[in-house]
Amino acid sequence: MQVHLGGHADDDGHVADSSVARMRRLISSGSTFEEQIGYSRAVVDGEWVFVSGTTGFDYATMTISPDVVEQATQCVRNIEAALAEAGATFGDIVRVRYLLPDRTDFERCWPLLRQYFGDVRPAATMMQCGLSDPRMGIEIEVTARRST
Repeated sequence: MQVHLGGHADDDGHVADSSVARMRRLISSGSTFEEQIGYSRAVVDGEWVFVSGTTGFDYATMTISPDVVEQATQCVRNIEAALAEAGATFGDIVRVRYLLPDRTDFERCWPLLRQYFGDVRPAATMMQCGLSDPRMGIEIEVTARRST
């Protein structure tokens, strides 16, 4: 879905004032949560890509592993798919947030996270908090700025 912001589109969909306007594109993973709650997996706004908090659910089967490292692996797969659809890569990530119900699980995820974020070294925050489903052991949210 594309949304025009800051300008008026003509009958052909072109924006009249391109100096003010920018395109906003919504990306869905097909997760039932997106429809039920009312959000997008990612939003592309100009050169920025905002990927929603992403859990370890395999959205094709709506299943989740009980192991936090396996969940983190699925998180990065889900994020990678959203970034690819947005025309971005892990190399474009500038910010990452890790949300875990049990902070002691975080260190077990470090080797995997270093594999994906180690070369990029984005600004990062880890927070301990409750997640919406007790099976969820980690949620990861990223912001990327696409290379132009």
